Amino acid sequence: MSVHNPQQFSDNIIEDLSIDCIIFGFQESQLHVMLVQHADGLIKDQWALPGGFVTYNENIDAAAHRVLKDLTGVRDIYLEQLKAFGDADRYPTKRVITIAYYALTKPENYELIPGFTASDVRWFNIEDIGKLPYDHGKILVFAWENLKRKVKHEPIGFNLLPQKFTLLQLQELYEAILEVKLDKPNFRRKIMKMDLLIRCNEKQKGVSHRAANLYRFDKQVYDRIKKEGFIFEF
Repeated sequence: MSVHNPQQFSDNIIEDLSIDCIIFGFQESQLHVMLVQHADGLIKDQWALPGGFVTYNENIDAAAHRVLKDLTGVRDIYLEQLKAFGDADRYPTKRVITIAYYALTKPENYELIPGFTASDVRWFNIEDIGKLPYDHGKILVFAWENLKRKVKHEPIGFNLLPQKFTLLQLQELYEAILEVKLDKPNFRRKIMKMDLLIRCNEKQKGVSHRAANLYRFDKQVYDRIKKEGFIFEF
């Protein structure tokens, strides 16, 4: 559902139910998050998580996809429901409960196009994000902590890394998510033991250092492990 008539949209919203989206990406060896700059309203000119109100004639999953598309131009992305946030004072003028959704994606796969109430949309290094409006900082921290738990119980990276990647890129992804420095031999030994990767018989090209071997995920193994789960101790 796209919004073409702002007045008609405002008359149709559920004023105490909203959606907020946490979209994680991985680039330049760092974990990034998509933020939008608001063009008007209570938080005009501030950067925040992409979010908006649910309308009476849509389900909440559809609302999450519509909000994200209208604000950022991002569509056809898998969004997973995270949690409802309902502190009584989370919104300054009235009681609003928000349902958070999150996604893991490759930033290079999407052209960001600000729209509706957003004047700009960008990827931000998660380490550089300052204070966010409302309780968006709390929501982001919760989503990040959830992601940290997630990587210890199911494989990660299929939606964040290029199709072909190096073991160093995979390790840097885990380090960025977990905020730790991992022992290189130990990490590689554990990853290879899972039979999750397929060696491509190719090396990096156009690098100034010694070219590393490229790997890709075995999709069948990846999906099986994701379904069955595991315990990955670092």
